[in-house]
Amino acid sequence: MIASALTIAGTDPTGGAGIQADLKSFQEREVYGMSVVTSVVAQNTMGVKDVQHLSVDFIEKQLDAVFEDITPDAVKTGMIATSDMMELIADKLIKRQSPYVIDPVMVAKSGHALMEEKSRQTVRDKLIPLATIATPNIPEAEMLVEFPIRNLSDAKRAAKLIVEELGAGAAVVKGGHLSGEAIDVLYDKQEYHLFQSPRVDTKHTHGTGCTFSAVIASELAKGREIYEAVSTGKEFITAAIHHTLGIGKGNGPTNHWGYRIHGLPGLKEGVESNE
Repeated sequence: MIASALTIAGTDPTGGAGIQADLKSFQEREVYGMSVVTSVVAQNTMGVKDVQHLSVDFIEKQLDAVFEDITPDAVKTGMIATSDMMELIADKLIKRQSPYVIDPVMVAKSGHALMEEKSRQTVRDKLIPLATIATPNIPEAEMLVEFPIRNLSDAKRAAKLIVEELGAGAAVVKGGHLSGEAIDVLYDKQEYHLFQSPRVDTKHTHGTGCTFSAVIASELAKGREIYEAVSTGKEFITAAIHHTLGIGKGNGPTNHWGYRIHGLPGLKEGVESNE
């Protein structure tokens, strides 16, 4: 039977991020994709123009429509703008046993804020503890752990804190915002796994976080373990960035079929003890 995954997030009419990117990623990983829209975003590769948040009542109707018909094998959340939305989604997810991937989208690639200030604490208190894995980038991780992340040691400390103090099952802190090679740090309560990829000189990285977390959700939906799911996600997004499409006037989208068509650039993986 085909695995299915549900994304709960905002939209991107130019298709590089948000629900559109998630659905493309699900399809590429041969998982049946479903979606619940939280916010309709007028954005393109140059930035966010406007945002219209859907009512909590209508978001609940979307969720109920999915859950009463098709039980997703994994759930992924992206942009959730308000505390009320988060409370609702947490209430729905706590009743489910499906793996849950949280991509704590707080800031767009362009630097535009996508989450209300008061919502950050709700992410920490309500959603992170339900997560099978959290996938923040450096700015998002800094908001969660409330200390600056300047190097690999800081990233490891942040990943461990998100798991052991905030309550996630695992956390991968993405290293794209640090200098040098892009090293992602996965902490799974047992040990650290380091995923290192060559840095690509490109501005076409719109939607990388959405895509990476959607692939992880796809693999968890198929029954993969966390390490394997993150490894596949890292390979997928590395290829998607490396084999750029060159679309858009700003921060263009990644290539969602790069992994399937063009193959994988060099990738190094390692394991470190829980220290």
